[in-house]
Amino acid sequence: MKPAPFEYIRPQSLAEACALLAEDEDARAIAGGQTLVPMLAMRLARPAKLVDIMRLPELAGIRPEAGALVVGATTRQAVAEQDVLIRTQVPTLARVLPWVGHPPTRNRGTVGGSIANADPSAEIPLVAVTLGAEIMLATADGPSSMPADDFFIGPMLTTIAPGECVTAVKFPVWSHRRIGVGFFEISARKSDFAFASALAQVALDDDGRCVEIALGVGGVGDRALRLDVSSLIGTRLDTAAVAEVVHAVSGDMEASSDLHASAAYRRRVAITLSKRAIEQARTDASARALKGAA
Repeated sequence: MKPAPFEYIRPQSLAEACALLAEDEDARAIAGGQTLVPMLAMRLARPAKLVDIMRLPELAGIRPEAGALVVGATTRQAVAEQDVLIRTQVPTLARVLPWVGHPPTRNRGTVGGSIANADPSAEIPLVAVTLGAEIMLATADGPSSMPADDFFIGPMLTTIAPGECVTAVKFPVWSHRRIGVGFFEISARKSDFAFASALAQVALDDDGRCVEIALGVGGVGDRALRLDVSSLIGTRLDTAAVAEVVHAVSGDMEASSDLHASAAYRRRVAITLSKRAIEQARTDASARALKGAA
C-alpha cells in the first residue's frame, strides 16, 4: 500500500515546529521514521501534515550536565550505541541498544523517537523508567520536563500534548565506582518486540555490598515499570535475598495477554529475568572491582 496524501514541512526552528504541531491536531512529528513510515504505508496512520524535526540543531547532541547525561531527541540510535559518554556514564543504555531493532533501523531510528512512540516492549523507554530519567519537552510555555514514569501512561500513549515536542532525555549518572548492569529479554526472534524484559543496574561498595540498585521490567503490561527493590541495599545480593525481594515486589504486577503470550507467562518470565538481571549486574560490578584492584 501507499500512504494517504499528506503535507510535508521542514521547519527551520523548534519554535516553528511546535507551532505547526499545535495548529493542526492531525499533524505528526517525524525524525527517523522507523515506526511512523511503516504505519503510513499500511495506512494505520493518516496525518494531514508531517513535520520533519530531524535537522533542528536544538534537538541534537549528547552533553554532560551536573549528575546527568542529556541525549538529544534526534540522536541516532547507532550513534548512541557507539558513544563513549553513554558507555561510561549510562551503561544500561549502552547495554540495551544492540537489542533495539536491527542495525539498519538503528542507523535511522532516534532515541527521542523511541521515547515518543512509547511502545511498552521498547528497550529505550525501559532504560528511562528504570533509571528515573527526565523527559525534556518544548511546550508553548517554554522548556519543561517530567519523570519518565509520569510521561508514559499506556501502550503508545504519553502525556505529550499537541504543540509539544520531546527535545532530549536526561539520564541520571551514578557516581559510584563499581557499577554493574544486567539485561535479559525474551522474544520470538532477536530484535523482535520482547514478550518480557528486565533491566538492572547496581552499585557495590568495597566490601561487595549493594549501595544503590534499580530494576525495571518491560513488555509485561501497558508500559515499562520500575520495581522497588531498595530493600536489597546493604546486602551482598545473594541469590536467596534477591529471589525473596523480587517475588515480593512482583506480586501485584499487572500483566497483559495477547496472541503472543498470556499474562501468567509474562509475569512468570519477568520475575525470572529480574532475578537473573540483578545477579548479572552484581557479577558485572564485581568484575569491575577486580579490574580496578588489578
